[in-house]
Amino acid sequence: MNIFRHRPFGLLAPALLITVAGCSSADDSATVAVPSPDAKTAPVCRDLHKALPQQLDGRSRNDPEPRSAYTAGWGSPAIILRCGVVRPPKMIDPKVAEGGDPDAIAGGVDGVDWLMERQGDGTWRFTTAGRVAYVQVSLPKGMSAQDEGTVVLTHLADAVKKAIPTGIASMRG
Repeated sequence: MNIFRHRPFGLLAPALLITVAGCSSADDSATVAVPSPDAKTAPVCRDLHKALPQQLDGRSRNDPEPRSAYTAGWGSPAIILRCGVVRPPKMIDPKVAEGGDPDAIAGGVDGVDWLMERQGDGTWRFTTAGRVAYVQVSLPKGMSAQDEGTVVLTHLADAVKKAIPTGIASMRG
């Protein structure tokens, strides 16, 4: 089959999708995959959800869809928090520990240790380390780890320290 023979319709379809998407009523909530924490992790994640701030780096709380006690969001585009994720592979990568991975670094912000990872699309993801649950925070495009990321992690530190005790997480993947 020659796909180029149907080119006019092929060009019309994206234009129609853009038009429909532009006219549809959409709320500003992001959509994220909800983690499935184990029985040991779920209660501390629910505690964290209750302790999270309503404002984060000047952004109002705007939890993603589907609503869950394991996810939270702020602003649009949203800063997304997920609690009860499995341990990221780079968390145990010796190259990261030795400083040999340019896209991942371990560090601490205001008493909470984090694995900081630059994703393939240039965004940043942070995952707690040394806590009984892995908490993951993702920044939207355009936010830098050094500037906004530090502020975000600083503002989340009290809630993480209050709700997620230090220890070894059971969600090792």
